[in-house]
Amino acid sequence: MEAKIILLKGLGISEESFYTYPNRSVSQAQRLKYLRMISKRIEGMPLAYVIEEKEFWSIPFRVCPGVLIPRQETELLVEKVLEFSSRRKELIVDLGTGAGNIAVSLAKELPQAEIVATDVSERALDVAAVNAAQQKISSIRFEKGSLFEPLEKLRLQKKCDMIVSNPPYVSESEWPSLQDDVRLYEPKEALVAGRTGLEFIKKLVKGAPAFLKPRRYLCLEIGHGQKEETLSLFGDEWDDLRCIDDLNGIPRVITAQL
Repeated sequence: MEAKIILLKGLGISEESFYTYPNRSVSQAQRLKYLRMISKRIEGMPLAYVIEEKEFWSIPFRVCPGVLIPRQETELLVEKVLEFSSRRKELIVDLGTGAGNIAVSLAKELPQAEIVATDVSERALDVAAVNAAQQKISSIRFEKGSLFEPLEKLRLQKKCDMIVSNPPYVSESEWPSLQDDVRLYEPKEALVAGRTGLEFIKKLVKGAPAFLKPRRYLCLEIGHGQKEETLSLFGDEWDDLRCIDDLNGIPRVITAQL
């Protein structure tokens, strides 16, 4: 299956065309390109980096080394934001946007919303901007900075309707045991939070109230085994605290109303 995906991408043809004209001639340049892509995959490079694309929310997103590959389970975050949306003009913030998959997916579903997408990585913001442009999205403002720094710069205190984030949540001790295609290729800074894995999550829970409107929501992704510790971080200022499992039955998304 992966060999076929690489072939279709390498030749720039659709699956329908592949089956309709199975005996088409392939140039030497195309052949060499295909074999180079296959070699990268054999060496362990993730398929998404080999073909420079990953589907998320039924949208093709450009990805490249240095930018975290979108995961299917993160679609849960999009689902929850859509559930909480007023479907009117509102301000949604995506902290740590990466390839822009959450922000772009929300912009497609909520064209009336204003979205601010932030990241500490210049490369990630460049890729996210390309993905927004490919989807003809102009409602996203991209800002560089760590955590709440861009929101402070934009003076968004008490102006946000929702803050959504897929933060780093891997601990330093877990990092060496991750699969090679993750550990050797994906950006460590987008995955590892620190010694416990909860460092960014703690800062999100603590800092979000300064920027959220009353009765509005924080939605964040967590790692395996982090449910109880994450829930314990929410104090009395929070209400309607929920934890949603992914398709594998693993607690994956935490939502809370200020």
